[in-house]
Amino acid sequence: MNPSRDVSRHRWGRGPLLRRPVSRRAITTAGLMTPLAALLSACGDTAQTPPGTLRVLDSYANEPDKTIIGDALHAAADKVGVQLQRVSVDGSALVQRVLQQGSSGTLPDILMLDNPNLQQIAATTALRPFDELGIPTDGYADGVTAACTYDGRVYGLAPTVNTIALFYDVRALDEAGIAPPRTWAELREAAAALTAGRRYGIAFCGNATYEGAWQYLPFFWTNGADERDITSPEAAQALGLLTDLVTDRSASTSVLNWGQVEVKDQFISGRAAMMVNGPWQIPEMAAVEGLEYDVVPLPVRRLTQTPVAPLGGEVWTVPATGRSANEELAAAVLTEFLSEESQLSMGEQRYTVPGKPALADEYSRLRPGMATFADLVEDARARTAELGSEWPATATALYTAVQLALSGQSPPAAALARAQEYV
Repeated sequence: MNPSRDVSRHRWGRGPLLRRPVSRRAITTAGLMTPLAALLSACGDTAQTPPGTLRVLDSYANEPDKTIIGDALHAAADKVGVQLQRVSVDGSALVQRVLQQGSSGTLPDILMLDNPNLQQIAATTALRPFDELGIPTDGYADGVTAACTYDGRVYGLAPTVNTIALFYDVRALDEAGIAPPRTWAELREAAAALTAGRRYGIAFCGNATYEGAWQYLPFFWTNGADERDITSPEAAQALGLLTDLVTDRSASTSVLNWGQVEVKDQFISGRAAMMVNGPWQIPEMAAVEGLEYDVVPLPVRRLTQTPVAPLGGEVWTVPATGRSANEELAAAVLTEFLSEESQLSMGEQRYTVPGKPALADEYSRLRPGMATFADLVEDARARTAELGSEWPATATALYTAVQLALSGQSPPAAALARAQEYV
C-alpha cells in the first residue's frame, strides 16, 4: 500500500431471503446506550500496564495498515515520551469489545472507532470530549467534525478519510467512443453500451450490509433525499437508478450479494467496465498488468446538482478511564498522531485523504491519482450527522430497500415504504 508511483492511469437471479431488519428501538435497548462511565473506576485497569505505558485498541488487524498505523502511533508516542501496548482486533468485533471493556472498567487509553460508531459510544459517556483534553479540533472537513460530534462536543477525529466514486476502464470506454458519464441518463446509456459478452457495463455493491447502504447513499443524498424520511420521491428516484441498471442487464443480479471486494474483482478481471468503489482498492489494482483506469465523481441526476459523497474512515478517541494522568498522555499522543505531517504521511501510504481540506493541494501533489477523492471529501457527509446514534437502524432500512428493489420483490417506492416500517 506504499508504492511511490502515481496510479491514476495505470497500464497495468434473485437475492437471498431477507431477515426482518433490526428496529431502532431494538438497537437502543440492546445495551448500546447504557452509561458505561458510571461503571468505571480509577483502579479498574486489570491489565496492570506499567507506568508510562498507554494501551491502544484498534481494528487494523491486517497488513499493510497494521504497520502503517502502528508506525505513526509509535512515532507520536516517542515524541511524547511514552510506550504503547497495542491490540488490533477484527472490526466486526470492536464495538462489542469496547462495550465489554467499559462494563468491566478496562477500557484502553487510546481507542479507534469506525466513524459511524462514535456517537453510539459517546452516548454511553465512555469517551472524553476533546475540548477538555486540549486536543485541537479546528481545520477539519465539516463531515469529519460532524461524524465526531455528540451533543455539541467533539469526541474524536480522523487523521485520514475516504469515500467512493466511479472507476472506469479507460480502454473500454475509448474503444466504445464513450465519455465518462456525468448524469444518471448518461450512466444508463454508457452502462448499456459497454455491456457485451461476459462483461457488464457497471458493478456496484447492493448487498444486505452497511456496504449496500453506503453505496446507495451518494445517489440518495445527491438527489436531495433525507434519511429522516427515506420514502421521499427523491429517495425512490435514486433507488430507481440502481434498479434500472439491474433491470436493463447493465449490471449483474449478483450485485445483491457482492461486497466491495467482489465489485473490485469484477472490474479488474474485465467483467465490468465501470464500478462504484473506493481508493482502498487502488494498491491491489496497481499490480494488475494491462489495467488502465481513471476515476470521476459519481453521476448526478441533473448537472446542476453537487455530488454528495459519504464519509468513510476511522476516528481516534480518548476513553474516560478515570486515570487522569493517562488521559492527558493519550491526548498528547493523539495531538501528535493527528498532526498535518502525520496526516499527509498516512494518507500517502494508505491512499486515504487527510482530514484537513487545507492539505488537499499538497496531498494531490503526492498522490495525483487521488485528486477526485480529495475533492469529494471536502463536501462528504457523515452518515451519523443527521440521526446520530440512531443511524444504524436507518442504514438497515436503506439496504433492506435496496435488496427488495434490486431483487424485483418491490418497486423502489414500495421497497422504501416497506423498509421504513422497521425504523
